Amino acid sequence: MDITLKRRTTKVVNVGSVSIGGDNPIRIQSMTNTDTLDTKATVKQVIELANAGCELVRITASDTKSAEKLYDIRNEIVKLGYDIPLIADIHFNPKAAEIAAKIVDKVRINPGNYIDRNTQNDYSEQQYQDELSRISERLQPLIEICKRHKTAMRVGTNQGSLSQRLISRYGNTPLAMANSALEFVKICKSFEYEQLVLSMKSSNVRTMTIATRLLVDMLDAESLNYPVHIGVTEAGEGEDGRIKSAVGIGSLLTLGIGDTIRVSLTEDPVAEIPVAQAILQSSGCRVFKAEIISCPSCGRTKYDIEAAVRQVKTRCSHLTGVKIAVMGCIVNGPGEMLDADYGYIGSLDGKVHLYRKGKLAFSNVEEHKAIDVLLEMIAQDGKSK
Repeated sequence: MDITLKRRTTKVVNVGSVSIGGDNPIRIQSMTNTDTLDTKATVKQVIELANAGCELVRITASDTKSAEKLYDIRNEIVKLGYDIPLIADIHFNPKAAEIAAKIVDKVRINPGNYIDRNTQNDYSEQQYQDELSRISERLQPLIEICKRHKTAMRVGTNQGSLSQRLISRYGNTPLAMANSALEFVKICKSFEYEQLVLSMKSSNVRTMTIATRLLVDMLDAESLNYPVHIGVTEAGEGEDGRIKSAVGIGSLLTLGIGDTIRVSLTEDPVAEIPVAQAILQSSGCRVFKAEIISCPSCGRTKYDIEAAVRQVKTRCSHLTGVKIAVMGCIVNGPGEMLDADYGYIGSLDGKVHLYRKGKLAFSNVEEHKAIDVLLEMIAQDGKSK
């Protein structure tokens, strides 16, 4: 039985110069937190994000004035020699989305912006379908603009803004969230618009992951293979925000779900990028640096493994794609580092064995010399850059 987990197969959605889905790398994005009307500050932050490794940048366009300002922001970024795709984030004003869609590479809309504003609890089937028809009418102008300007769209369903119509049928649940996105997919498809990316947004990790898995199952059941954006919204800051994001995003990545991610932190958005890169590398989705694996050590360890790990990280992290195992002893070390390119394993007191592709290369190297010998071996193999 083949139990290999493969990345979900999706169509490719082009967002400016960056492609999402298909065989493309899982893309990293973030969002500016400047006032969009402040062109200088917003451009500066976009450039900082691009230099940090961000591949798509989202900018809020909460009203038509902010949407129009995106034109100046984009022009300034191009003048500085950057080609990073811009995404307009629309929350309350569908008209702003229509303006922004003529300027940027992608617009993010919330289905909650297009619903009827009422509080009734019971809907007949006719009432349910009538509201869907009205949503379709409201959405069509944006779809036509996106088609004309080759602008992609992300339908970002937020648990906090589900329609009363959906809640009356499914409750305020992950199932309601998934159905909300599916409704918009079918509307877009009815107008022959396919450049869609979908996301389920919630600050609750379980809700986000369950809603995303439901959505993917529903899409795949109907052969609607659109890419998916994943992230835990309002994850927080510091260690809490990082752990929460890693649990939510990482759990889906390991199932093969996800084509673009954002780590949402209450910090300078530039701080989100290395966290996103670490999540992708840890899940085996992308490689940004050397991978260092190490055991927790035990009483069998006869050398300073903690110092060794620090040295290996400091001197080898730049070796992108190289995998190095730092292990405490020869009891479990050789077997547990078989898939590593190089192994650094304790042997006698203050001595280590060095391995290449699972085979012993140097034995009983003095601890203080081992890191230099390891680096020489890596250089000999042409992997020192």
